[in-house]
Amino acid sequence: MNAFNHDGTNSRDVDLRTRPAAAVKICGLQDVEVLKSMINLPVDYVGVVFAPSRRRITPEQGAELRTVLLDWTMFDRPKLAGVFVNPTLEELESIMQISRLDVIQLHGQESPEFCEQVKQRFGTEVFKAFTFPKDETGSLADDTALLALDPYKNVVDAILLDTFDPLYGGGSGKTFAWERIPFYAEWARKHGIALFVAGGLQPDNVQQLIQTYAPDGVDVSSGVESEGVKDIAKITAFVERVKQA
Repeated sequence: MNAFNHDGTNSRDVDLRTRPAAAVKICGLQDVEVLKSMINLPVDYVGVVFAPSRRRITPEQGAELRTVLLDWTMFDRPKLAGVFVNPTLEELESIMQISRLDVIQLHGQESPEFCEQVKQRFGTEVFKAFTFPKDETGSLADDTALLALDPYKNVVDAILLDTFDPLYGGGSGKTFAWERIPFYAEWARKHGIALFVAGGLQPDNVQQLIQTYAPDGVDVSSGVESEGVKDIAKITAFVERVKQA
């Protein structure tokens, strides 16, 4: 998934009636059987967490989930994305040897130089997360954001916007101030980088997000869980509403 359509136009420049459906990333997968139950859904990315989290998995579990993805038949195989917070290259190397990720998603304070090293060393897509306090707004925040974003413009494939969590950095399950999105969307469009939105998404609000802000992709975890466990009915509803938006 990138920010451009096959004719070279950008998805945010295309009429909402004709633009491609947003990509779907279901994050925090742990269970092989849940993933098998998703095999008939048009999911674009499956996320697994290697950072400190209640959803953290081992590299061996990641390899098992990847095996399920290889059996995907009805739609294009989802890409396997690993979520990390401030990893070392050595940590990534040890996990990549076993899990063979398609995407490395960095959720900490990783520098542009580190992102570039990751891309060159492993040949994966690199997603960089940017997080906000729940209610942060204002032009001053956008000015600060520009200083943070610009160094990444030639080294990442996507930016992911999420709500800051004081314990894990992201993955709070809470929405941030969506009025922040257009600034990031414009920056991403200008530099040919995909824009994903996470943070508090669920089947009941994802269509509003897409119809209002037209991100390239959406990322969900707790919003498709029941009592902390992935719920296939909620996953199905979420995917359907994204693709119909």
